[in-house]
Order: sequence, then C-alpha cells, then structure tokens
Amino acid sequence: MKTRKSSLVAACVIAGLVFSPVAGFAQATTTFSGQAVALRASAVGLALALSDTGPLPASGGNLKTSLVGVNVLGLVSAEVLGAATSGSGTSSQSQASVANVSLLGGLVAADLVKSNSSATCSSGQAAVSGNAELVGLVVAGQPVVALNPNLAISLPGGISVIVNEQTSSSGGNAGAMTVNALHVTGPSIDIVVSSAHSDITCA
Repeated sequence: MKTRKSSLVAACVIAGLVFSPVAGFAQATTTFSGQAVALRASAVGLALALSDTGPLPASGGNLKTSLVGVNVLGLVSAEVLGAATSGSGTSSQSQASVANVSLLGGLVAADLVKSNSSATCSSGQAAVSGNAELVGLVVAGQPVVALNPNLAISLPGGISVIVNEQTSSSGGNAGAMTVNALHVTGPSIDIVVSSAHSDITCA
C-alpha cells in the first residue's frame, strides 16, 4: 500500500513539472523601436518622406538610408540626406542629417541640420537623451544661434518654426526620445527636417 502511494505522489510531481507553464522559465529580453527620417513634408496635394529608415523591429538590428538631393520648387530643396537607426544590447539610437536646406523659398535655410536620439538601459532602468545640431541657420533673414530645446519662432502668415524640437518619456523600464531638428508649420504646410526617434523597453 505504501509503495502504491509513493508511486502516485511521484507521478503527480512529474506531471506538475511536465505541464507547468513554460512562461515561468522564459528569459525576459530587451526590446527596441526606432526610426529616422531626413525629410518629411506635406502641403496641399503633396506628401514626402525622404531618406526614411522605416520602423526598427522589436528585436533590434540596423537600418540605414540615404539620398543625394531633392528639389520641390517653392517648398523645399536639400542635399545629402541620410538617416540611420539601430538597436542592440542595452541601447537604441537614431540619427538623421540634411545639408544645404532651403524651405519655403529660402524663408528658412541652413547649411547642416542634424538630429540624434538614444534610449539606453542600466540595471533594468531606462534613460533617454537627444540633441540637434544646426549650422548656419537663418530664419526670415536673421541668423539663429541659440539652439535651446523647443525654441519657437513665429513668422508672419501663420508660419511657425520650432528649432531642436524634443519630446521624451521615461519611467521604470521603458523610455522614448524624439528629436526633430527643424519643424516648420503653417497654413496647409508641415515640414520636418532631420527627425530621430529611439525607444527601448529594458528586460
């Protein structure tokens, strides 16, 4: 009788091990997202997304794209457009850059417009950072030297220029950062030059 009872207990233990949820043994992994776009513009009857990496897979990797130049009369002209996004280990990062930018017939112009964003993990906690670099920026004929985050400039005709536009969120194991180096809006116009987005969820 004792032997039968022992065998029954052993069978129950084995069954419990075999049918226990596999999720309990699954290793948590860090996931990524990111995207970089050198130039995004929309106006009446027109929508452009140039040198756009597309979204980074949750598993990470590297995406990179470039374009020699673009010229849409009266809206935008630019040269050497590039964008890249990557995610691996404990870091997600994106970069975008454009040279010799002229927007709205020269109302806004710059020699170089560049953005960077990153999201990283440390001991399971997420942290984000980002910055913009603009060389030779001129708005309505006036040089702009200050590049504080979210610097807003209002122009006649309802035109708004935001320099080094930054939006971020971080808390616990997740963080996201977006930097639009130059964002110009107006009646039926929306132009973003050098946009970099990075996102991470730590294991």
